Parts: sequence; C-alpha cells; structure tokens
Amino acid sequence: MPATAASQAVVHHLPYLRRYARALCGDQMSGDAFVKQVLEVVVADPKVIPNAEGARVLLYGLFQKVWRAAGGLTLEDGQSSTDIQTRVGSLPTEDRQALLLVVMEGFSISEAAYILDVDEAECIAHVDRARQTLSRQEPTDVLVIEDEPIIGLDIANIVESMGHRVVGIAATQEEAVALARSKSPSLVLADIQLAEGGSGIEAAKTILGDRDIPIVFITAYPERLLTGQRPEPTYLVTKPFAVDTVKVTIAQALFFRRTDPLAAE
Repeated sequence: MPATAASQAVVHHLPYLRRYARALCGDQMSGDAFVKQVLEVVVADPKVIPNAEGARVLLYGLFQKVWRAAGGLTLEDGQSSTDIQTRVGSLPTEDRQALLLVVMEGFSISEAAYILDVDEAECIAHVDRARQTLSRQEPTDVLVIEDEPIIGLDIANIVESMGHRVVGIAATQEEAVALARSKSPSLVLADIQLAEGGSGIEAAKTILGDRDIPIVFITAYPERLLTGQRPEPTYLVTKPFAVDTVKVTIAQALFFRRTDPLAAE
C-alpha cells in the first residue's frame, strides 16, 4: 500500500482498532488475527479506504465484514478445535459490538450503525440490550493500581457503583503485588506509571505470574502499549476516561473471565 494520506490514516487508527478487536474477542491473539486479515484486504485493494477522510469508520466497517465472514472465529496455533467450540456460545453479539463501538471507541450512533450495517434504531436497541446484559454480573473483588489519589478514588467509586468490591488501592508497584497476593482479586485495574518510579506493567506481570486474572490498563497513551511486541494487554482504557468506558471495559473483561478463562500472556 503506497504511503498515501489514506494509508497514513490507517496506521494512525490501527492501535485503536486492535484495542477494539481484543476487547471484542477477549484475548490478544484472536483480536490481532482479525486485524491482520483486515490489513491484508487493505494492502490487496487500497481502494477499500480511498482517502483519509472517514478512514476510521471505513476501517472498522471493514473489520466488521471480516469478522462476520469468519463467523467471529479464528483458530490460532496452539488452540484446539475444542477450545474454539467452547467459546462459540460466549462470542460477542452485535449488542456488545455496538456498545464497544459507541462507548469505548467513541463512535456516534450513526457511525456505529454504518459499521454494523444496521439502521440507527436497531443500533440503539443493540446498545441498550448490551448495557442490560453486562450489568447483570455477579459481584467480584477488584484491585485498583493508581498513584493519583483522586483518580484512584474515582475508579474505586465506578467499580463499587457496578456492585463490585474494591479490595485495595495501590500506589506503588510493591504495594500492588502485595495486595494482589493477600487479597486475591478477580480483576485488576492498573495505571502504567506508579509512585516511587514503579511500573504498573511490571506489577501486572508479577500478578499474572501468580494468578490468571484479567487486567485492564488505564493510560493516556494506549498506542504505546500496542506496539506489536509481545506481551501486550487485552484491555485498555484511555485517559481521561469516561465513566461508561470504564464500566463497559470492566464488564467485558469479567464476561470473558466468567465464560472462558484465558491463560496469562
């Protein structure tokens, strides 16, 4: 694909498409497999995204077509057909796709409707049903890793408003690991840069070495974590965050944790 304005736009939007794909699929490998297929289509036929204007909507719309054509499934190396079959019943529907597009990716209802190839009324219905479905989750224990006290309390309030329990707010890498080991949370929400020069990423790696639980990273620079080098996170929330974005990401992470636990990457 020539280095045109359209191709540059695709490169710019790619980290966010990967974020969406991972949240939709529930893991890194499957999400990136779909994005790879999308890029193969774009390279083979650049006319599918003819210019930079509207490239983001067209890119996500192309993803939807690839996703739909594949039946929402890919079989990665190391995954058995039994693993895939187990996941069939828990695959995201257009309800959750619509919610992720509108709340996490920030598309308007009309843009999300175009991406999903439905009318706006149907898209609204998808979003409403998804909100209802994701709100019906059993309470769980959540650890917040955040060195800014006000932001940490804001996140804790969001978690508790969903009916979950906050087992602690850690400001440092050492404190985060200690709390995770003593409180055994089922979900971690982690900032990247912590007090005393600590790293939320390193804390997460240590925690995942002890237990297989979902971790949601909250960062102002999600593209810095989606570099193409492994390991990379499955769930990302961009700062400054909207309350609904945090809620949807938490619900999506717990949905996949409940239906099909995934090994730590």
